[in-house]
Amino acid sequence: MNSLPMISKISKIPKITYFRIGAFAIALLFIAVVIWLSSASPVQVAAGMWNGAFGSSDRFARVISTLCPLLLAACGLIFTFTAGLYNLGIEGQITAGGIAATFLLRAIPEGFSPAIAITLAILAGILGGALWGILAGFLNIYGKVSEIFAGLGMNFTTQGLALYLVFGPWKRSGVASMSGTEPFSDALSLPNFGNTEFSPIALAIAIVALIFTTVIIKATYFGLKLKAVGNNLRAAYVLGIPAIAQMLSSFAICGAFAGIAGSLQVVAVFHRLIPNISSNLGFLALLVVMLVNYNPFLILPIAFLFSSLNVGSLELPLSLSLDSSLSGIIQGALLLFAILGEGLAKLTKNSAS
Repeated sequence: MNSLPMISKISKIPKITYFRIGAFAIALLFIAVVIWLSSASPVQVAAGMWNGAFGSSDRFARVISTLCPLLLAACGLIFTFTAGLYNLGIEGQITAGGIAATFLLRAIPEGFSPAIAITLAILAGILGGALWGILAGFLNIYGKVSEIFAGLGMNFTTQGLALYLVFGPWKRSGVASMSGTEPFSDALSLPNFGNTEFSPIALAIAIVALIFTTVIIKATYFGLKLKAVGNNLRAAYVLGIPAIAQMLSSFAICGAFAGIAGSLQVVAVFHRLIPNISSNLGFLALLVVMLVNYNPFLILPIAFLFSSLNVGSLELPLSLSLDSSLSGIIQGALLLFAILGEGLAKLTKNSAS
């Protein structure tokens, strides 16, 4: 008798939920097979990555310091993906923000208020990232260049510019080094937790950005118009929605968030400009946003998982003599099977209808 209500509840669970759970289980099985083929034990790998991410306060702090720019980049991508735009130029926008922040800090005269200088550096990062994002938008809308190809090309441009600055006008006195420009003074850095890379202010900025993104996408007319443009551009235009303005706005907002991420890499993590200032976090944010299916409510837990995998994988070469790129396989497998699960769910739904 009591089992009937339980069966009724189970029957009401959407089919897509079963597909998601099944896809996750298959992904775990695939990952276990890959680890086994690497002559390692899945349990040992899991324990090693856990120790690498949470084995000490310093390692956990590194997870959080990686999480901050990852959250910011993912929040920005939610806007462009919602508008139906695959902004692969996110890496370049992070780098543009880092370059802009470095430019401002180098231009600050001695004796200037450090708090104001850091604030201006972050604002410069916002401006640099936003302008780089808008340029990608202009190339897409008015130049008829796919945002995918425009973004990838602009990534190479900013990467080349960063290299030029590090080895050219901004190179360290008497040395040209991949380690980056001359480090800024401690006064021009955000306060960190102890001697770690974790800055509570950076985390606060990332959380505020996440809340802002969730509210705008889920509870505002602007977010509704973005969804309309993303779902059907022609229909949105017929209904009087300014599609071009919405698309450019999404590029600008995404670039601004990416610019903040780049500036925080300068003022909170590396304390200088390095050639790979983005640390490939833009591409990682693309995986996060695709895995959460553009749902801002899921960004934090998935971004935390990916940040933990990213940092934890650094322990694998040391403890198990495995390449740290294994974390990339894990992340990619989770994304691949999640997409396959979503696709099968939609296919089943369409067949049933």
